[in-house]
Amino acid sequence: MVPDIGRGSRTHGLLAYLYGPGKREEHTDAHLVGSWDGFAPDPGRDPDPHVTLARLTAALDLRVNQVGDRAPAKHVWHCSVRTAPGDRWLSDEEWNAVAQRIVHATGIAPEGDPDGCRWIAVRHAEDHIHIVATLVRGDLRNPRLNYDFNKAQAVCRRMEEEMGLRRLNAGDGTAAKNPTSAEKFKAERTGRPETSRETLREAVRQAVAGADDEKEFFTRLREAGLRVKVRHAPSGDALGYNVALPGDRNRHGEPVWYPGSKLAPDLSLPKIRLRLADGTAERATSSAADGRADWSPPARERRSATGIAERAAVLLDGDDDEAAAQLVGVGELLDALAQTSPVATRAELAAAARAFERATRSHIRAEGADIRALRSAARGIVQAGGALGRGEDGGTTAMLVSTLVLVTLAAARWHSARGHAQQAHASRQAAEHLRTAYRQAAATPMRVLHDQGRALPEAQRRTHEATLRAALPEQGVRADGTPTETDALVATLVQAEQAGHDPEALLQQAIDMRELDTADDVNDVLVWRLRRLAQLPAYPGEAPRRPQAGTRPTRTSANRTSGRNAPTAAPRPTVSDPRSRPPRR
Repeated sequence: MVPDIGRGSRTHGLLAYLYGPGKREEHTDAHLVGSWDGFAPDPGRDPDPHVTLARLTAALDLRVNQVGDRAPAKHVWHCSVRTAPGDRWLSDEEWNAVAQRIVHATGIAPEGDPDGCRWIAVRHAEDHIHIVATLVRGDLRNPRLNYDFNKAQAVCRRMEEEMGLRRLNAGDGTAAKNPTSAEKFKAERTGRPETSRETLREAVRQAVAGADDEKEFFTRLREAGLRVKVRHAPSGDALGYNVALPGDRNRHGEPVWYPGSKLAPDLSLPKIRLRLADGTAERATSSAADGRADWSPPARERRSATGIAERAAVLLDGDDDEAAAQLVGVGELLDALAQTSPVATRAELAAAARAFERATRSHIRAEGADIRALRSAARGIVQAGGALGRGEDGGTTAMLVSTLVLVTLAAARWHSARGHAQQAHASRQAAEHLRTAYRQAAATPMRVLHDQGRALPEAQRRTHEATLRAALPEQGVRADGTPTETDALVATLVQAEQAGHDPEALLQQAIDMRELDTADDVNDVLVWRLRRLAQLPAYPGEAPRRPQAGTRPTRTSANRTSGRNAPTAAPRPTVSDPRSRPPRR
């Protein structure tokens, strides 16, 4: 059950809309289901609706007219209440009970208070009602409506349980403001796929992702084609900013400006400054994890970001509130990846970034947590530019997205442990979009790897299948000669061995990096971990690189005897990160 509250100044105009045909003739059988005294005139049940509508307006506005200039400028309180898709049909009597509970909870008309505000509840569809109230009480005072939306949300959660309706996730006041009905109608009228508020919110998020300072942030906004207006103090310091879409104007022909704080709580200039103040980590001039010099910049940056994302997942798996900061960094990484992704994966990655945006905010504050490595990874991806959807670029996209699936699932568990229902749901939604993007990005490189695995000599296949059986007995990896599941993993082990690595030690290192229980396909996850650790091409058509001195995993007695829990060296960080630590065993 979803309440949506707004305020206005035209009682008659709102009533005319509620009793009218609607924007698309969607209003049917408009009628009252409840009122402040149970005897309000009902234009939907009167043979002369225009006269009755005037009478109802006068009755609702009675106290407003009595106080004259002392009435609130926006004296009309409007709350729509909608059941969730799939909920059962509610009778008029049940909707009347819903309306009474809401006006009581919000302070519009407390139960037993004869001086409560005048209100009505109109029903013109099966799944929702509209509550309209005028904000002057019978004693000619204004009602106290502090936190009315939160109170309406809370009572709706209770009624869902009592009435056997679908229970929605409770909010915590950190969500971004939803588009208004007027904004939605305007988007439909102008042929836009989404409202200006939603388009601007995504554009501002992408401009923040990896930005080094405030100047770069505003430059990115303008380069994205947005109109930008910065508010300055008399000293010349920036106080805030507003953004608008070109061509989006109000009825007076003026641009429709949105302050950053109205797009999302964390997009105000002070909040953005806090994020930018941390800066980004200094990027190493050369790193083993960055890969070969002949790989494209997008491929190298995606490889580097994969290792950094792995460490974020480890932190999120811990019981530490400081991990809240990692969520912000992961959000920036998703925004950077979405705006530079190949065409084939762009839609799903953008959807994942939009969904995860809700997971980046909660009331938990991580003081002093370091996310410079994540911000640096996002910056590197943005600066490297768009990646091609083929070859090494496409392979490293699959490599990074495979890891981000596990990161978002770790975020979902972190939020669930703290009762953040909406954020946990958003994290799981992001994971589903990332899974779809992964299948799109990984289709070609994994097909090539499977073909390479099938073409191996039988003796070589059996040797590496035995290695898999010994290392992963509890994962149910099929190593019985059936080629459909382990071909790509076996081919990767063979290529790692050809490049000079110890396949057993390297496999154990990949397993020990982090748990695999949340992976849809353990084999796929290990393929990408192995290829990154061994510096193998993400697209297997390219020749492997010999390991640099000092990077070869060494075989120890513990590796040979203790299986999955053998102590192996963790991958070395590619970017300086004071909070990095060896992955959890």
